[in-house]
Amino acid sequence: MHFKLIIAFVEDYRSGKVMEAARRAGATGATIISNARGEGLTKSKTFLGLSLETQRDVLMLLVEEHLSRQILETICEVGKLDDSPGTGIAFQLDVEDAVGVAHQVKQLVERVEDEL
Repeated sequence: MHFKLIIAFVEDYRSGKVMEAARRAGATGATIISNARGEGLTKSKTFLGLSLETQRDVLMLLVEEHLSRQILETICEVGKLDDSPGTGIAFQLDVEDAVGVAHQVKQLVERVEDEL
């Protein structure tokens, strides 16, 4: 079985909805890192040295490769990543090998067979 790693930076108040939608699209779970911060094309706004931008969560999802594009598009839609600048980004990377996912392989095989 081959996997992709989806890394999504989403506004923290949208993380719950993004995860629910990603699970419906085929993700079996994620690692979430809270309180990330980033900068885009324009410099962050500050007030007395404090950032006025919302915090981001980093979602890392190890997903089966045949389901990855649908999950990525779902994250984009629910996270509203294409709606306006500064709402976040998501991308996927090839994973050469993974361990610790043997308990999920049976469920993933059934899901992928249904999809194909």
